[in-house]
Amino acid sequence: MPKARKSQISLLDTPYYHCVSRCVRRAYLCGEENGKSFEHRRYWVEDRIHVLSDVFAIDVCAYAVMSNHTHVVLHVAKDKADILTTEEVIERWHRLYKGTLLTQRYLSPALRKNLHEVEIKTVEATAEIWRKRLYDISWFMRALNEYIARAANKEDDCTGHFWEGRFKSQALLDESALAACMAYVDLNPVRANMAKTPETSDHTSIQYRINAARVGKTPKRLMPFAQSSKQSMPQSLPFTLPDYLQLVDTTSRYIHPTKRGKVEHTLPTILERLNIEREQWLTLTTQFEACFKHAAGKEAHLEQYAHNQHQQRVQGRQSARRLLG
Repeated sequence: MPKARKSQISLLDTPYYHCVSRCVRRAYLCGEENGKSFEHRRYWVEDRIHVLSDVFAIDVCAYAVMSNHTHVVLHVAKDKADILTTEEVIERWHRLYKGTLLTQRYLSPALRKNLHEVEIKTVEATAEIWRKRLYDISWFMRALNEYIARAANKEDDCTGHFWEGRFKSQALLDESALAACMAYVDLNPVRANMAKTPETSDHTSIQYRINAARVGKTPKRLMPFAQSSKQSMPQSLPFTLPDYLQLVDTTSRYIHPTKRGKVEHTLPTILERLNIEREQWLTLTTQFEACFKHAAGKEAHLEQYAHNQHQQRVQGRQSARRLLG
């Protein structure tokens, strides 16, 4: 029986989560099928992810838009939501939804002054509900998937479910799991033989980051990397962009289906710091979803997660021992 979503998301253990949504119909999300192209839908998904990253207090670390499923690695920034004013919360929510008549009036200075005290309290109570939703992964995925489903159903002139009923989520409990999962997501098109290199992997976060780096910019809609490998910023990924790009590039050279060879013996420095051997890294970046179920990380972190979630059994223990040490 599937676990309740709220029992899988534990900000006490980690703010990082890997989410996967898969199409339920035979019709593809993107790509081509029976002579009909759905490629333009990749732009829908990527653009929507970028929009949501500006609205929610949830950072996008990585994403990949595939032919019948999407991957996103998310970072829940609850502290960002906590410091938003009532007006800022409402403004963000109204970028996605109409809100209520009272919240619409509240944003208008001319109309707000006519609101009674009870009405203002009602608005504030509503805003607090929306504030919690702004750092809720389920609401993020709902805002992504429902939007795409409606657009696809309209284009296909049909009704019904477009996605599977539930998206899959994995808690990423430590830096090793985060790095492996991000590389796994970014290299999806290479593994699927849809692209030869990371920079030619269309509609992925790695291509978005590389294109920005080429012109000396940092992508505004993705969580930034740390400036130094020795010290990370509070709201940044725990490794640097050069380290990560080297890691993904090196990995892509030996997981591509048309290329032979093993992992280079000169490992990227980030793997040395994470203490992951080359063969284990290859397994992680090609079979991440199969290796771990609801949570991924080293054994000690899986044990703590299981304890906090009141689980009787530590899932993924053998994979953690074998792959992450």
